[in-house]
Amino acid sequence: MITVLLVDDHPVVRAGVRGMLDGEPDIIVAGEAGSGQEAVAAARALTPDVVLMDLRMPGLDGVEATARLLEAVPGTRVVVLTTYETDTDILRAVEAGAAGYLLKDASRTDLVQAVRLAARGETVLAPSVATKLFHRTRKGHDSLSPREVEVLRLVARGLSNAEIGRELHISEATVKTHLLRTFPKLGVSDRTAAVTTAMAAGII
Repeated sequence: MITVLLVDDHPVVRAGVRGMLDGEPDIIVAGEAGSGQEAVAAARALTPDVVLMDLRMPGLDGVEATARLLEAVPGTRVVVLTTYETDTDILRAVEAGAAGYLLKDASRTDLVQAVRLAARGETVLAPSVATKLFHRTRKGHDSLSPREVEVLRLVARGLSNAEIGRELHISEATVKTHLLRTFPKLGVSDRTAAVTTAMAAGII
């Protein structure tokens, strides 16, 4: 069973999402939270497979809640479910470690599929969001060197810097240098966000 935590400050929205997921044979809504703080606490207690996270909430917003939640429960996958799709919102969520970004007008079929894909470790992006990320990173794509792309591909496979160095016959320090050069080109600040953004843009 895929366990899901619903996070939204509007009870009616949580009830609607729960209704869309109820009845699926492999998905169970394990809990709900009405704020970012509640989300972090609930994730610690429930260790859900997938968290559906609202973005705009009073107090601790969805981005900060995502970062804290993933620090507390690293194995959980967070999919942002929001009405907002600005470039800044998307990039902040990706940088915080979100595994997906869906809009609240998603169909029941798309929502259920997103939960299943996220639980399997895949990245889930609404088409309009993927397009925005693609255009945002296109310039970076053009300026990434073949070696930088190669390093990102290996990061996406889950290899550490040391393992990548052995694979490419370069030093661990050189691997780190290649990664640090890709971050500003992709508009991100860490390796997870770099991989997610590069995958969304079709770079890797």
